Amino acid sequence: MRTLEFARTPNPAPVDPAKRAEILADPGFGNHFTDHMVDICWSEWGGWHRPRVQPYGPIALDPAASVLHYAQEIFEGLKAYRWADGSIRGFRPEANAARLQRSAVRMALPELPTEYFLASIRELVAADGDWVPSAPGTSLYLRPFMFAKEAFLGVRPAKKVNYYVIASPAGNYFTGGLAPVNIWLSTQYNRAGKGGTGAAKTGGNYAASLLPQAEAYENGCDQVLFLDDGYLEELGGMNIVLVRRDGTLITPESSSILEGITRDSILTLARDRGLTVEERRVHIDEWRAGAESGEIVEAFACGTAAVVAPIGSLKTASWEIRHASTELALSLREELTGIQYGRVDDRHGWTTRLDVGQ
Repeated sequence: MRTLEFARTPNPAPVDPAKRAEILADPGFGNHFTDHMVDICWSEWGGWHRPRVQPYGPIALDPAASVLHYAQEIFEGLKAYRWADGSIRGFRPEANAARLQRSAVRMALPELPTEYFLASIRELVAADGDWVPSAPGTSLYLRPFMFAKEAFLGVRPAKKVNYYVIASPAGNYFTGGLAPVNIWLSTQYNRAGKGGTGAAKTGGNYAASLLPQAEAYENGCDQVLFLDDGYLEELGGMNIVLVRRDGTLITPESSSILEGITRDSILTLARDRGLTVEERRVHIDEWRAGAESGEIVEAFACGTAAVVAPIGSLKTASWEIRHASTELALSLREELTGIQYGRVDDRHGWTTRLDVGQ
C-alpha cells in the first residue's frame, strides 16, 4: 500500500479567532464548521489518489452524479477531545475505520484502508486543531463520508468515488443536557428490513427515519424507536439498552442494527464491573412487562453524538413506559467520558493521539 502524501491548501479567509472563540463557547451540535476539509479521490483504474486538505466549501457535482440518483453513500461520526494537557485525542478511530469499510462493502463502494482513514483524521486535526474546544463536555465532531461521484444514469456501482472529512465543534446533542429524554415508539414505520442496509451507516437509513422522527417531535419526544415485527431495533440515530434491577444490561441484537462503537464500549465497561450483559432479541412486550413489574428499572440510548442519554419515557398513542432511575446510565457515561477526556485510566487502549507532529 502506497503512502498518501497530502497536498495542503490553507483557507485564505479563515474564521476570525474572536468569532471562533465565540462559537466554541456555545457550539451546539452540527451548526458550525471548521476552516478546512479533507478530500481523497478513488477510481476503478487509479485506486485512492490525490489526497488533499483544502478550504471548507461547496463540492461541485455533475447533475448526473450517481449519488444524487441512487444514494450510493456512506459516512462515519467520531470525536476529537481536548485533554487537560492541551493534546487532542481520538476515541477508537480504528473501529470507525473498520465500520466504514463494512458499510462500503454493503453499498458497493471501495474500502478505504484504515491507515488512510487515520491519516485523513490527523490531517484535518493538524489544519484545524484550534477548533477543538476545551470547555467541559465539548469536542470536535468529525464527519468522514464517501459517495459515488461518477456521472452516469446506469444502475451499477460507480467507478469514481470521493471521500471527504469535515469537522464541527460540538456541545450537547440534546438541548436538555443530561436530563432524561422521551422516546416515541414508531408502530407504522420500519427503519430497515432483513437483508437491507440497516447495518451500514448510510444516509438512506436516516432519510427513512425522518418522517417518524417528525412524528416523535409532534408528540413531545426527542427521538423515535423502531421495531422489527415487535422486536426492538434502534433509535433514529442511537442504540438502546435496558437495565434490570439486578444490574443486567440487555441490548437488542439484529442483523439490521448498526454496530454502535459507543454501545460496544459501554457494554465492555459494564462487564468490567462484573455486570451481566445480554445481547439478544428483545420484544417490546418484554420491556412493557418488565417496567410494570419493576424488573426493568432503567433504559438509555447511546451513540457517538449523545454518548449516553437516559430514557425517561417511551410513548405511544395508547400507552407509556416510564423510568425514574438514571443511576447506571449516568455512571457509565461518566466513566466513558472520563476515558475520552483523559480523566480516567484507559485500560483498554481506546484513545489515540491525533495531534502528533503539530
